[in-house]
Amino acid sequence: MKLSTPICSALIAAATLWAAPASAALNVLACEPEWEALVKELGGDKVKVSSATTALQDPHRVEARPSLIARTRNANLLVCTGLELEVGWLPVLIQQSGNSKIADGQPGQFLAGPLVPRLDVPTKLDRAEGDVHAAGNPHIQQNPKNIGLVATALARRLGELDAANAAYYDGRYKDFAARWTAATARWEQQAAPLKGVALVEHHKNMEYLMAWLGMRQVGTLEPKPGVEPSAAHLNGLLAQLQKQPAKMVVRAGYQDARASQWLSEHAKIPAVTLPFTVGGDDKSKDLFSFFDSTVQKLLEANK
Repeated sequence: MKLSTPICSALIAAATLWAAPASAALNVLACEPEWEALVKELGGDKVKVSSATTALQDPHRVEARPSLIARTRNANLLVCTGLELEVGWLPVLIQQSGNSKIADGQPGQFLAGPLVPRLDVPTKLDRAEGDVHAAGNPHIQQNPKNIGLVATALARRLGELDAANAAYYDGRYKDFAARWTAATARWEQQAAPLKGVALVEHHKNMEYLMAWLGMRQVGTLEPKPGVEPSAAHLNGLLAQLQKQPAKMVVRAGYQDARASQWLSEHAKIPAVTLPFTVGGDDKSKDLFSFFDSTVQKLLEANK
C-alpha cells in the first residue's frame, strides 16, 4: 500500500522525535533541597532537577507517594546525603520505582555524605541512645566547606553521565567554586563574633554548623536523638543553664517550636529558627542566601 505524502511526512517526523532524546536535560532527583540547589548551580539548563523533600520536612521521615515514585522512576541521577539519613524511605522508593540506573552502586546514584569529614561517628551502636547514625552525623550541609567538596565530585559525575556536556559542567563548576570560596571567606569574617558562643539545639543536627563557626553546644532539647523533649528533661536543662549559660536556643524550621519557646522564655535567651537548608525561610532562595540568612540570624541572636 502506498502512503500519501502528508502521511509519510507525519510518520517520518514521528520517527525522528522517537529516535531523539525526549529532552537534552538530565533528569535529576535530589533527596534534599541543598542538593537540588547544588545541581542547579552545576547543571544549569542541561538538567531538570527536583527535590524529594522540602526544608519544612524532617528528612528522616518521608512518605513514598505515587508522584514521588514516578519522579524516581524517570531519574537519570539520584543525589542524596546518605549516611543513613534517608534509610527509612529511600530503599523503598528505589525498589518501587524499578529504576536500576539509580540502584546502590550504580553511576546514577550519588551520595554526598561519604565525601566529607564526618562528625559524631559512634564508637559503638546502641539503639537505646536514640536515632544514632552508624556512619556519623548526616547533616553535612550546614558547613559550606562540605558543599564545596561535594560540588567537585558532583560536577564530575554529571560530566560522566552526560559526556557531551562535560565541558559545560566543568565550566559551571569552576565559576561556582570561585564564587563559593569568596562567599565562604565573607561568611567566616562576618561570623567571627560567634566563636566560642554557647547554644542549645533541638536535635543534634547543627554540629557541622557549630564546628565550622567555632560555636559550642551545651545541651539539647531532645534527651536523646529522635526522642521528643519531656517536661522533666526541659526543667533539668533549665537548671543546667543556670550553671552553664547559653546565648540562644536553635532549631530547624521543620521542628516543633514549643520546646525552644519554653526554654527561651524561662532561660531568657533568644529562640532562633535557622533555615537549615535552602527554602527554610523566605530569604534562603539558593545556597548563597541560605548561608547569608543563617549567619545573620545567629549574629542577631548574639547581640
